[in-house]
Amino acid sequence: MKRFLFITTLISLCFTCASAQPGPKAKLVLFISEQNINTPRSAWWASEVDLSATEAEIARQLLSAGYEIIEPGAMDDVINKEKAFRLVDLSEKNSIKMASLANADYVVLGKAVASAGGTVPYSNMRSCFANLTAKVIDVKTRRVIAYLDASGNSAHMDVISGGREALVSAGGQIAAKIVEKLNSMLQQRSQ
Repeated sequence: MKRFLFITTLISLCFTCASAQPGPKAKLVLFISEQNINTPRSAWWASEVDLSATEAEIARQLLSAGYEIIEPGAMDDVINKEKAFRLVDLSEKNSIKMASLANADYVVLGKAVASAGGTVPYSNMRSCFANLTAKVIDVKTRRVIAYLDASGNSAHMDVISGGREALVSAGGQIAAKIVEKLNSMLQQRSQ
């Protein structure tokens, strides 16, 4: 009898814990083309490249905030449906269409560019800068809910590494803005 009560209690506890775990707040797809210093512009949907440094930082912060990111590998079938989906300059219309086919709630569409500045005085390091612009689009309503921008900077002996650091910094700044906007919208909808 004790064993039966123990097993019943254990099963009940497992169901309680499983049901207490909240699901993701929303699903997002990130479409941010990126150009680092001395490299061509790239985008995961247009080539075999995985998430860019900018997207990886944004995804990291969104995941930490409870959002779900639809990974590039999960989008292969969607991308192969139309050649227009393979362009680096993805249109807003096609980004919404792809996000809809992937069952995303929101799409983040943007561009990130890094550039090199002058040499830091009394050193061999170069100043590196990154600018990032993005818009967050509600897939269901097809409305832009936020226009965002961010910038990052870095000083590094290697301009490509410095550009990457600046891009990651800009990605972190914009991710915080995206989380703030989405949290605000989700809170308004729940009221």
